[in-house]
Formats: sequence, structure tokens, C-alpha cells
Amino acid sequence: MTQGMDRRGFLRGGLALGCSAAAFPLLSHATFASAPFDHRLVVVILRGAMDGLDVVRPAGDPRLRRWRPDLAATEGPALDGFWQLHPQLSGLMPLWQAGELGAVQAVSTPYRDKRSHFDGQDLLEAGTAMDTPAGLYRDGWLNRLLQGVPGAEAKTAFAIGREALPILGGPAPVQRWAPDTDMRVSPQARRLLEQLYEADAPFHAAASTALELTEMMTEPDDAAMMAGGDAPAMAVPLPPEAPKPGPEVAAFARFAAERLREDTRIVALSLGGWDTHAGQAGSIRRPLANLQQLILELRAGLGPVWGKTAFVAMTEFGRTVRQNGSAGTDHGTGGAMITAGGAIRGGKVLGRWPGLAAGDLYAGRDLMPTGDVRAVAAWVLHALMGVDKARLEQTVFPGLRMEPNPGIV
Repeated sequence: MTQGMDRRGFLRGGLALGCSAAAFPLLSHATFASAPFDHRLVVVILRGAMDGLDVVRPAGDPRLRRWRPDLAATEGPALDGFWQLHPQLSGLMPLWQAGELGAVQAVSTPYRDKRSHFDGQDLLEAGTAMDTPAGLYRDGWLNRLLQGVPGAEAKTAFAIGREALPILGGPAPVQRWAPDTDMRVSPQARRLLEQLYEADAPFHAAASTALELTEMMTEPDDAAMMAGGDAPAMAVPLPPEAPKPGPEVAAFARFAAERLREDTRIVALSLGGWDTHAGQAGSIRRPLANLQQLILELRAGLGPVWGKTAFVAMTEFGRTVRQNGSAGTDHGTGGAMITAGGAIRGGKVLGRWPGLAAGDLYAGRDLMPTGDVRAVAAWVLHALMGVDKARLEQTVFPGLRMEPNPGIV
């Protein structure tokens, strides 16, 4: 093999390197093209319907414990005189105090009454209304955003994870990456790749990152970790009593940080495990650990770029106000969003609080939504990227009426 061999041709040629091509999605010059804006956006879909009343607790409302005698029994760190954070997220309190963590309560998509995970997530990622004709929009709202951004062919967005992310689906080009289930690279192949990219600093760094991630995801005790054993070493240690995050969380965060420190501007991924119908006090701890670790790893990995970053986590709907007979909660309506990053105005819980009196509940059972998830996202895009309000209301989120600016960014 000659030294002048084309690098991209080498990968496209399908040489048997003993590793999935998914380990090297970034070895393309297009990935490093310029972006038309300098801020970064991380959107996380919390699949399964996160219980916003448990994560961001209205502890100052005396009705909370009446509706939830078990779930509200423990005290979490106080955010202010009314709100508490779930104790599993205590590690995020330094961000709250620094104004780098926030929340929006009593929000939802336009989805109502049917409470199906599949339909709710479809609407959340499409960014449309319930009365939008089926099939009219076959792309996600982040992809529609990219379609109108000058230089969108630069591929400034990444979809991270194994499952589909319809939020980025559509004609605008995006990059995709997932830690493959079998990405082992032989020592000979590793040496070959290192020599091949040695003279090209950006490509050498990208290949090294991909190779490190393959090793992280294929340690001999992977099966034990998936069954609940120890996870790989993380950049940010967890308290010993906390549940360990899933083994992919650090890989997701590290890969996202690597790209966002370069020219990628938008990253989308999803975290599951939020469908807490039974034993919620225990079952919600692992997904909360994943969320906390993702935020902390991103903050550590992004360094100074964190100051330009907005992190927005959203879910398909909230959960019932009253705990059920299995000490869990069922599918509801109003819920919460979690925001983080140096680009957001944190240190406060936004949203108009509807109250927990029986007459204040939606359908007599759910938190009444007083805000639209799409409006929150639209204001982030408007402030972060300068997207025109008319385009946000008519194209990115068709039919949306942006409410007064909540001052989230």
C-alpha cells in the first residue's frame, strides 16, 4: 500500500478491518466544514414519559404529598423556596448555583388524551400539532431547521445512538453515529490506521477517538455491565450509593463533545427508561443517573465550548399527579423540560404553575399544561441561532404561536 493512498477511498473500499464502519462516521472532510452559527445545541429525547413532578418537585405545594405519599416522602435539594430537585440529581446542584441548569414546568406538546408513547414521541419529534394531516410532514423539526440554514450541506448535525431519531430525519444531510455491538479492531488494523492518518492531524484525532470508543464499548465485562454491574471509568465520578449509568452514556457524551468542540453545531440523542408504572422511587434512579452523567460529562468534555451550548431535554408527555397502587405513575399530560449549558439562563424554574388542586388538573388526573414544548424549543433556536420567528412558527413548528419570550437563553 502506497503512502499516497486516498484516505476516504481506503474506508469506502471496505477493507476487512474487523470493525464496523459505524466506528468511523466522521472521517469525511464534509464533517469539518464551516457552520453558519457559533452556538451549540444538544437535544435529548427522554423516551418513556419522564415524571416532571418527581424530577422537579413543587415541594411548596402541600397537595404534592397528598397525591404522592410515597414518591414525595424523600427530600431533595432545594432549588428555591418552592421547588426541589430529585435527590438523584444532587450532583447537578453546582450547575444550578452557577446558572447553568434550569427547568420548565407544566409544558407539553399539543398531544392530548390518547397517551400513547409511539404517537406522543412522533408528535414531539415532528414538531407538529394534533390536527396536522397525517403524512403532511415526514421530517423532524431539527431537520426542517437545517433545511433553511445557509450551508446546511456542511453536515453540522449528528444523530447519536442505535435507535432512529425522527427529529433529525429528512432531506437535510446529517451525520449518524452509534457504538456498535461488535466493533473490535485487531492490533494490526489499529497500527495500519494510525500510520495511515499520522500525517493528517484532524483525521488522526478522529480515528483515535473512534478506536478508543470501540474499546470502551467492548470491554470483556460488557455483558455484566448491561446486567447491572460496574460501568466503564467515567470522567466525572458518581457517589458510591448512586446507581451506575448505562455503559453507553459516557461514549455518547464523549463523542458528542469531540464533535461539538469542532464544527458540529447540533447533536440529538435519546435516553430511555422513563416509563415508571411501578416502584417509581427505585426505577427512576437509573434513568436519572444517566441524565445527570450525560450533562456532567458534556460539561467536562466541552470545556470553554460549554459556554456556547444549550442542552434541552424533553419527553413525550408527563405522568399522573396521583401515584397508582403500584407506587408508580401512569401516562399523563403536562410535564417538565430540563435545560443546561452556559448559553442558557439557568438557576430558575420557568413556566406558569397551574396548581395541584383537583379542579386545576387536566381531565381530573394530570398536571395541566400551561405551555408548549415547541415554544420553548423555538425560543432557544431564535436566541441561539437567530432563526426568524415567522419561520419558526410556519415551517420549523408549523402552526405554533410563540408565547411571550420566557427568557430561557
